[in-house]
Amino acid sequence: MAAEFEIKKQICDIGKRIYDRRMVAANDGNISVKLNDNEFLCTPTGVSKGFMTPEYICKVDAEGNVIQANGNFRPSSEIKMHMRVYKKRPDVQAVVHAHPIYATSFAIAGIPLTQPIMPEAVIALGCVPIAEYGTPSTNEIPDAVEKYLQYYDAVLLESHGALTYSDSLLSAYHKMESVEFYAELLFLARQLGGPKEFSKEQVERLYEIRRQFGMTGKHPANLCPNAKDGKSSCHSCNGNCGSHAQSEDALVAEITRKVMAQLQK
Repeated sequence: MAAEFEIKKQICDIGKRIYDRRMVAANDGNISVKLNDNEFLCTPTGVSKGFMTPEYICKVDAEGNVIQANGNFRPSSEIKMHMRVYKKRPDVQAVVHAHPIYATSFAIAGIPLTQPIMPEAVIALGCVPIAEYGTPSTNEIPDAVEKYLQYYDAVLLESHGALTYSDSLLSAYHKMESVEFYAELLFLARQLGGPKEFSKEQVERLYEIRRQFGMTGKHPANLCPNAKDGKSSCHSCNGNCGSHAQSEDALVAEITRKVMAQLQK
């Protein structure tokens, strides 16, 4: 692993990237990197991610307690969410949380990114579910995110933003870029009458390409409980496969609620 100071510079670089790409505003967003099982670097709270320098970066332990912080800097208030990811996914080395405009719009609308419309998105992300709403800086968000961690490398946070994680900081950031690009394409395609989705056979061929590439992380190509049972993959069950599936009655009720809300506007 690179020297600690170099990692701090990388965090600052990624922070500037997400700020310059309008994935965050003001002091939004947070980034962390795992140094070892009990040391993690993270961005501070109350600071714009576009204007950080290495001395801003804090160090915490596996419980989120401060090991080192300069001046008045304190770890991100969302550090609990990051620590839950590291605890449940030992393969993860970095976590990025941001509020990209299109992806966050889908999260606010309660629409998961599950439509297979672009080869790169199917191969890299599979699909992106929505974790139920939780109050920021509390354990509600980590608890909501936890059940998705073993199946996906990217999750939308209901009415909040997006969370991506991977085996390197650059990869975690690239996943955030991919989530936002996927969301933007899906949004624009809907304005043109709706996207043309891949068939089940086409999706499986893309999954096989991913397997041949030996790509790391969690993905429906390998881990979707429905796919293992020979059923439709996450792409056709709106991100509700396996242990977190909605009952049919609950799904109908949710659809009815959204339709009625639109009719009342």
